[in-house]
Amino acid sequence: MKKNIVLVFIIVITTITSAQTKVDTTAILSLDKITQVNQGESYVTFPFDIGNLEPLMFEANVSPNFKIRERKDSRLMAVLTSQIIIRMFDEYSYPVKTPSYIPQIAFYFLTGHKDAANKLTLFGKIAHHSNGQDGNFYTDDGKVNLQSGNFATNYLELGFLQSSYSQNLKAFKFIKSSFEIHPKSWMLEELQGQYSGLRWHNTFLAYKLPMKTNPLPNEKQRANFSIKAETTIMLDNFNNWNYFDAKRLNASLILYYHPKFLEDIGFFVQFYHGMDYYNIYFQHQISSIRFGIMTETLRF
Repeated sequence: MKKNIVLVFIIVITTITSAQTKVDTTAILSLDKITQVNQGESYVTFPFDIGNLEPLMFEANVSPNFKIRERKDSRLMAVLTSQIIIRMFDEYSYPVKTPSYIPQIAFYFLTGHKDAANKLTLFGKIAHHSNGQDGNFYTDDGKVNLQSGNFATNYLELGFLQSSYSQNLKAFKFIKSSFEIHPKSWMLEELQGQYSGLRWHNTFLAYKLPMKTNPLPNEKQRANFSIKAETTIMLDNFNNWNYFDAKRLNASLILYYHPKFLEDIGFFVQFYHGMDYYNIYFQHQISSIRFGIMTETLRF
C-alpha cells in the first residue's frame, strides 16, 4: 500500500514538474525576440483613412533588420536597420514625396537571468532622419518647402524594455520607456527652435497567443491578436509652446489581428493624434484612423 502511495506521489510530482517546465519554457523570451519586438514591423496602409491626413494611395514602412552578435545566447546584440517610410499621394501621377530615410543602429543588453520569465533589457540607438532633398528649407513666401526642402537630423535614444508573461491570459506583455535626444549641432539650423530635440516615449505592447496548447513542443506559436499603445511627450522649449500645451503630446493605438489563413501578414487599425512624423511635414498636426496590412514574423 505504501509503495502504491509513493508511486502515485512520484507520478503527481513528475507531472507537475513537467507542466511547470513546459509553461516556463513557453514564457522564456530570448534577446532575439525582444529586439524584434522593439524594432517594429513593416506595414502598408490602405487608401481609405479617416481624418485630416493628406489624401494618400498608401503609406509604407520598410524596415529590414540585420543582427550583429557573437552567438545566439549572447547578452549583447546590435541591430542595424535601414528603415524607409514612403507616402504615395493621391494626386496627379501619384507622386512619392520626400521619403523618410531613417538608418539606425541599436544596441541591446539583457540583464538578469536568461531563463527568467520577466526580463529587463537596456537599449541605446543612434539614428539619422532625412528626406533625401537638397532644396531650400523655405519657399520664397516664407513657408516650409514640402516639395524639395532639405530636412535632416541625427539623434540618440536611450531606454529600457520590460517583458513579462501572463499564464492566465497566455499573453506576452512589454513596457518600454526611452528618451530621444536631438543635439542642436546634429540637426539643420532651420530646425532648431521649431523641431523638438527632447522626447519621452512610453509604450505598452501585448501579444495574445492561442489558448489551445501547441501540440508540437518545438513548433513556435504566432500571436492571434496584439495591441500597441504609444505616447510621446516633447519636453524641450520649441515654437514658444507652453509646457502644458496639448500639442506636445503624440498618441497612437494599434490593434492587430492575424487570421489563420495568412502566413506572415495580418490586418491592423491605427488611431493616431499628434505631430506628423513624416520628415519635413513635422509642422502638421494630424488626427487619423488608418487601416492596412502588417508583417508579423515573430514566433513565441
